Amino acid sequence: MDVSLYVGNLSYNTTEDDLRTLFSQAGTVVSIKLITDRDTGRSKGFAFIEMTTQVEAEKAITLFNGSMMDERPMKVNIARPEKKRSSNRRGGYRSY
Repeated sequence: MDVSLYVGNLSYNTTEDDLRTLFSQAGTVVSIKLITDRDTGRSKGFAFIEMTTQVEAEKAITLFNGSMMDERPMKVNIARPEKKRSSNRRGGYRSY
């Protein structure tokens, strides 16, 4: 079962290739999602990385949490499940 990691405090210049190269040292990287601003396309400074096993994910946390990348200390931990967003949004028209 794939395990998702949150990787934060990244430089805006960090690429998916940079992350793949680094995290491959801990095991098999299944996927990387570098979060970008939808208007500018610029990185928001964090990513989600899926590793193949819990053991590889824990190894990545041990190796890279607090380690420096592009002169910034990375934060690496198990990603929390995505919260469901409320569907309370109504259209622009309200009838009274």
